[in-house]
Amino acid sequence: MQEDLLIQISNKIKEVRKAKDITVQELANRAEVSKGLISQIENNRAIPSLPVLMKVIFALEIDLADFFDELKSAAGQTGVVIVRKENYKSIEKESDKGFDYKRILTRTLTGGSTDIVLLSLKKGASRKKVVHTEAYEFKYVIQGSLQYDIEGQQYRLEQGDSIFFDGRLGHRLSNPGVADTLMLVVYFFINK
Repeated sequence: MQEDLLIQISNKIKEVRKAKDITVQELANRAEVSKGLISQIENNRAIPSLPVLMKVIFALEIDLADFFDELKSAAGQTGVVIVRKENYKSIEKESDKGFDYKRILTRTLTGGSTDIVLLSLKKGASRKKVVHTEAYEFKYVIQGSLQYDIEGQQYRLEQGDSIFFDGRLGHRLSNPGVADTLMLVVYFFINK
């Protein structure tokens, strides 16, 4: 199994941009692409073409070999991977307040890839609009409670409950409980 290269590239772009204190708009201007495209690339919602990727890397003013060096080293991992909690990486997936995603592990599997994250929902957090994900989703509630609206049906989950569904169905998540919620999220992306 090999870590999904596209997600590594997206994470690396965001990491370098933030380390250099460059805004998304500044990077977009330097790379001569739209701010929306940079945001989509950084949040794993768009795959850049090779010319766009090169423009972004050059706009970050880093050596091409340095950029890909870390990515190559991850490819030689063994079949057993341990990720310590202090190494979970925070990721920005949406603008709604109260959602804190931490990526645990991403791996490419035969027929697709898997992305494993921890999601913390502050009490009262609610996604404003219905979303669709190009993946099957598994959620396990570690603590707290939450509510899913999937295609007009409401599902309430409590600590210890889990749900698995086709993310292509319109869904919206909220935490109407009295405490923060923590859950394990696994996305299964299937290659078409």
